[in-house]
Amino acid sequence: MSGEEFKQPVEQTGEEQQGARALTFALQVAYHGAPFCGFARQPGQLTVQGELEQALELLFRRPVQTVCAGRTDAGVHARGQWVSFEVEPGELRGRTERNLLRSLNALTHESMMVRALEERPAGFSARFDAKSREYHYHLCLEPTPPLFMRDFCWHLPHELDVDAMRKGAAHLIGEHDFKSFCMAVSAVGKPTCRNVQEISIFWEEVMGEPVLTIKVVGNAFLHSMVRTIVGTLVAVGRGQKDPDWVAQVLAARDRQAAGENAPAQGLVFWQVNY
Repeated sequence: MSGEEFKQPVEQTGEEQQGARALTFALQVAYHGAPFCGFARQPGQLTVQGELEQALELLFRRPVQTVCAGRTDAGVHARGQWVSFEVEPGELRGRTERNLLRSLNALTHESMMVRALEERPAGFSARFDAKSREYHYHLCLEPTPPLFMRDFCWHLPHELDVDAMRKGAAHLIGEHDFKSFCMAVSAVGKPTCRNVQEISIFWEEVMGEPVLTIKVVGNAFLHSMVRTIVGTLVAVGRGQKDPDWVAQVLAARDRQAAGENAPAQGLVFWQVNY
């Protein structure tokens, strides 16, 4: 990140400045989801988008609209959310990338952090230019609750058949209609086909605490889709359902056919690939 001021057009007239093409920037944002009512702005509610747009409005003295790579629900965390917005060249006069980043972090909620600020090609959209999104869901299967991962996992003090979960997950790879894995109300009148490129399930250790991680990568996701996938795979892991049941759930195109919605605190929007 440069400490130099943003480059300005040389000796432009007022008319030229008005006709200058807007500059597009992208912010990489991380947040602890617990205090927020999701990403999307909501009147009278604390949201990530609301905090960002309020800070940008204070800095540029006008409303600034933002577009995110993927909306997250209340309580869901993000490690690598991306948000795009546009500014006029003249609005950057006297500012550096470093002080703009510092100002954004000073003006937004303590449970979020703007980690990077990057200029992108004109017209770049954090949402529409994304090739894939990656989510991680963490499960703790220890008899006692975790300490350091307490806010970032679903504590299930049970043994899970991980091989059975992997067999069940294989049915979800590829392009399918995921209506069974979407909150029913949000699916009304909307396309529900998505392409899931990867579901991998593996053990890892975070600050000395073992967690079972379910990594899901896809072109895009429906409302609560990843959490419903996790809840469905957990039912298989518990032995309540056969791995092939997952294929039946997919074919049903009915949210009632799938497993429970896994708790929000275990889900992290991990990264976006452009």
